[in-house]
Amino acid sequence: MIWGNHSVLMEFVFLAYPSCPELRALSFLGVGMAYAFIITGNVLIVVSIQREARLHVPMYYFLGSLSGVEICYTAVVVPHILANTLQSEKTITLLGCTTQMVFFIGFGSADCFLLAVMAYDRYVAICHPLQYPLIMTLTVCVRLVVASVVTGLFLSLPLGPFIFSLPFCQTPGIQHFFCDVPPIMSLVCANSHFHELLVLVAATLAIAVPFFLIATSYAFIVTAVLKMRSAAGGRRAFSTCSSHLTVVSLQYGCCAFMYLRPSSSHHPRQDQLISLVYILGTPLLNPLIYTLRYSEMKGAIRKVLARNCGSLRG
Repeated sequence: MIWGNHSVLMEFVFLAYPSCPELRALSFLGVGMAYAFIITGNVLIVVSIQREARLHVPMYYFLGSLSGVEICYTAVVVPHILANTLQSEKTITLLGCTTQMVFFIGFGSADCFLLAVMAYDRYVAICHPLQYPLIMTLTVCVRLVVASVVTGLFLSLPLGPFIFSLPFCQTPGIQHFFCDVPPIMSLVCANSHFHELLVLVAATLAIAVPFFLIATSYAFIVTAVLKMRSAAGGRRAFSTCSSHLTVVSLQYGCCAFMYLRPSSSHHPRQDQLISLVYILGTPLLNPLIYTLRYSEMKGAIRKVLARNCGSLRG
């Protein structure tokens, strides 16, 4: 297919990787270690919640689901980044780029919706404690998780064909580590204001809407806590929310900075650093934040590690 003097590129080249062999080796080591910690930490959370009966409550069910989504979210791009770091030719096909973008945005959006679901769970637990077991049943929890993942993928699936139907410039270089929306849109040679507007609408639905739900939930939570007569009860309520708020700040801060800006304000170097934060930093910090804050989680992980160590010795 041809648009004027521009043709559809069948292959893209990533230009953000270091050319110096020493820097490539250091990059591979750093990203590889971070990815190993991400997988280990999130898998430990999923396994611990599954095996420990006392953690079979909505709060930990949502935490386990968040860890599962983040395993998928990072698996879409990080192994490809590691492979490209060592390869001399850092290319990706048009189909591969489309697939990577769709699933990266899909799982990233699901992550945002799950954080909103976790805020709603805390709202029900603190503001309606007596009705909590009736409202947050297992069926409701499963439906909320499935709805988060399906909605995220539903928002991302049209993006691939929509963006890659545009004509690209003859220079196939992507100033990034992977196929993300801003660097791909910068390669478009046609007038793409309408497409940029629709991408912004999709980003608003995936980022701003869940954030609004989180803010609303916490507004009700703060109101309920301020009405509590017991100071200890208020501190306990805020303690269960502090980990979630930390994760929300990291996730939404980076995502809003990347996707809720006009294309003219994007800077390749700056965007590359921010992208490393939300594909490596946030998934790495999530297990640390939640395990440090929740003593039940720490105890369950210790049990899992003790059992595995015991079985290896046996």
